[in-house]
Amino acid sequence: MDASRTSRAARPALALRVSRVSRISRISRISRATLAVLALALATVTSACGDAGGLRGAGPTATAVSPARLWPELPAASSPAWDYGEAETETVKGVTAPGDDIHKVDPVAVVRAEIARHADTYTADGSPYTGTATRMAACGRKGGSGGGTGACPVLKAYYRDLTGDGRDDMALGFRLLPGNGTAVRVYTFQRHRLVQIMANDDAVTAVQLAGRAVIIRSPSQIPGYEYRTQWTWDADQKAMLLTRDEFLRTGEPQRLTPPLPASSASAR
Repeated sequence: MDASRTSRAARPALALRVSRVSRISRISRISRATLAVLALALATVTSACGDAGGLRGAGPTATAVSPARLWPELPAASSPAWDYGEAETETVKGVTAPGDDIHKVDPVAVVRAEIARHADTYTADGSPYTGTATRMAACGRKGGSGGGTGACPVLKAYYRDLTGDGRDDMALGFRLLPGNGTAVRVYTFQRHRLVQIMANDDAVTAVQLAGRAVIIRSPSQIPGYEYRTQWTWDADQKAMLLTRDEFLRTGEPQRLTPPLPASSASAR
């Protein structure tokens, strides 16, 4: 998790310039009324520097402390303990579009291609998301897909240039049934082939596109907190990588007010 905070305090500079008249002949030409006004203004400026609204020191600046390394004698690992599949991509077979225009790709056909390729996940006995495969029969009907509330599990597709090549890519989601999970996918064309460059399955509270990044917010079992992951295109890996994984506070946890005890007959 990455949680960084930057605190900056800006102190305004105060410059007070007082010009003095050196010649007595010039003072003699100023009326007494003018001198009184100048004296009052000068008194106001000098007194304001010492009132409650004046500048005050913020105290000593805390000394920066570098991180202390624990167990320096421990050998550094050269490989991960688990295969997270950070840069896995997948070519979508059987789905094309004229001129590699991703706007002409059928999102339902893309999801059906994934289901056909991963039978162990969607259609085989004991697979976790058989409900998704079953509901695909409702896709294509009028009002059957789009907002996630209809029978079709495929959600509305969104288009944005996430790879920086000047062409739109497709962000696609579909519900993982039964359950409350959502599959989030990103597709692009590479050498005239439709390629899945990002895949994430989770329970989500929101999915956002920020610039060229995909941000997924997921609920936490701790009230007032959420998980937030960010996926960003990596030109060397030709995939969108998980570049940020945070556990963030979202506000005060909801506290339920205990019900008042019912009044008994003896209390009345």
